[in-house]
Amino acid sequence: MSLCHHISTHSIGYTLVLTFLSEASMSAGRVLVYGGRGALGGECVEYFRSKGYLVFSVDIHQNENATTNIVIDPTSTVEQQAESVKEELAKHLSDGDKLDGIVCVAGGWAGGNAASKDFIKNSNLMWQQSVQSSLVAASVAPKLLKDGGLLVLTGAQPALNPTPGMIGYGMAKAAVHHLTQSLGSEKGGLPAGATALAILPVTLDTPNNRKWMPNADTSTWTPLSFVAELLEKWLTGDQKPKSGSLVQLLTKGGITDLVVQ
Repeated sequence: MSLCHHISTHSIGYTLVLTFLSEASMSAGRVLVYGGRGALGGECVEYFRSKGYLVFSVDIHQNENATTNIVIDPTSTVEQQAESVKEELAKHLSDGDKLDGIVCVAGGWAGGNAASKDFIKNSNLMWQQSVQSSLVAASVAPKLLKDGGLLVLTGAQPALNPTPGMIGYGMAKAAVHHLTQSLGSEKGGLPAGATALAILPVTLDTPNNRKWMPNADTSTWTPLSFVAELLEKWLTGDQKPKSGSLVQLLTKGGITDLVVQ
């Protein structure tokens, strides 16, 4: 439920403070979802809220299910976006409060090889959507993620190998894999005991994928609900892989297995 649903027009500041403090005192924790308006991000926001978390959604559009929305300007530089996100978070976190988790599920897809007309354009778009969003999410962690907290980025299983039909996409996701492994290393800059992981799906079961691939075998697609539940499980520390791990999500016959490397 959004905080704005509780705001009184007669005592806006007072009611807002009381509402936030009340929710904070009863919450399971605090989670930032970067890309909170997308298909997977929206699923995560809704599921985390159902589990009692205060959820901060970062996106170019608001998500009414989030506790707090941080709307970024897509025309701003990545440096400006990072500063904006950190400044807004600092306003909403009380003194000493930190995030239990940061989940970056922003991204997109575009195909093409070096001979494609839009090769440079699409590759740059993939870099912005996957790598730059991951960099901003990672930059939040050193000061605003709690000790022992969780940072999850989104890679892609196909990017473990060459992707000649979608070079820009594969390049960007491979960079996210490298970022995750570096963050998970001893001198990666994360808070003490924090864990950095990347999920590597093959194909997610999203409305857009169903629209553009109507004849595909969806029994090999990973349900969004599975991903949201997995991330919440890791937030609680249950079966959380080693920091720096790349976790492949391999779905067959409607059953998803995890392959950790």
